[in-house]
Amino acid sequence: MKFIQTKTYAELSHKAADIIAAQIILKPNCVIGLATGSSPVGTYKELIAYNKKGDIDFSDVTTVNLDEYVGLDGSNDQSYRYFMNDNLFNHINIDKNCTHVPNGCAADLAAEGEAYDALIKDLGGIDLQLLGIGLDGHIGFNEPDDVFVKATHEVVLDESTIKANARFFANEDEVPKTAITMGMLSIMQAKKILLVANGKAKKDIVQKAFFGPITPQVPASLLQLHPDVTVIFSEE
Repeated sequence: MKFIQTKTYAELSHKAADIIAAQIILKPNCVIGLATGSSPVGTYKELIAYNKKGDIDFSDVTTVNLDEYVGLDGSNDQSYRYFMNDNLFNHINIDKNCTHVPNGCAADLAAEGEAYDALIKDLGGIDLQLLGIGLDGHIGFNEPDDVFVKATHEVVLDESTIKANARFFANEDEVPKTAITMGMLSIMQAKKILLVANGKAKKDIVQKAFFGPITPQVPASLLQLHPDVTVIFSEE
């Protein structure tokens, strides 16, 4: 496990983008796992700039996102499909047909989860998975639980997650209470994992996740068992 501490969010974003860019240059047809939330936005801006300069080419890249709110389709500006289009896909030369986000409006969410896991397997797995980390230690929307859930599944969001995400909505009542999320198995089977954590508020949970016991009460702690993890933490 490798830790990189930066002074600023801009430096975190630059270093994270460099790692992702290196993966794309090394394997142009790679599969990249992507995350939403505020932490990766700077990284996406850097990747857009690299693409526009011609430094990296997304034309053969495939992406799989971690999660989506249940009940929000891609036209909803709070959906994670909309987020990814707005913050990355609309600005790079990627084939949108090769960008995958779980369908939070599927009639059968269990079947959607099975299909998403099958898709990842058919793609040959994830070459590099980008992660953020929640204040409760969640990765994707894998919330604290009594067990690590392996498969892509529907999850009831913790109150702390709802409160944290309320800043993106008009009010807390509008935040969806459930989501569909990639499970821990697909995340742990990624060949490389890159986790970004920004700000002093994340310091305690990063400490618990990577220097505390491995427990499903802190889902990110399972990453201690992965052979190739890079954590970039900004003090800002």
